[in-house]
Amino acid sequence: MTIAKGDRLPSTTFMKMTENGPEQVVSDEYFAGRTVALFSVPGAFTPTCSAKHLPGFIEKADALKGKGVDEIACTAVNDAFVMGAWGKSAGADDKVTMLADGNGSFAQAVGLTMDGSKFGLGERGQRFSMIVKDGVVEELNVEAPGDFKVSSADFMLEQL
Repeated sequence: MTIAKGDRLPSTTFMKMTENGPEQVVSDEYFAGRTVALFSVPGAFTPTCSAKHLPGFIEKADALKGKGVDEIACTAVNDAFVMGAWGKSAGADDKVTMLADGNGSFAQAVGLTMDGSKFGLGERGQRFSMIVKDGVVEELNVEAPGDFKVSSADFMLEQL
């Protein structure tokens, strides 16, 4: 079942790259007591994700934070090493936290997976964004296959 507005995020674990290597991030703790702009991409270093999706959130980070967002996070079904390298190469630095969903457990738990097998990607997370307040989904924007419209930073800014 796909998560919906008003639902609490399921408990799961992400990984993020730190100076000391990969570190576990427990979703219950990560989302507790704050507002997070979370977006999901099918894969790090892929065309739309690298040219539009991540750069849009980096560019609009200050505007999002000015509207009450405490943290901006990007997730993908990639490992922490890949997500860390992608964030570094894109200049995400302290603007966007890169959360690896290496096993796809978060994408599965929220019911937002896609089959990228015909592209050699296997099962991945769909392209979507959500505003999460204290662990509860306030807004959910899921893209139609192949689209990039409602999960952008600009669209999210209009929702805040």
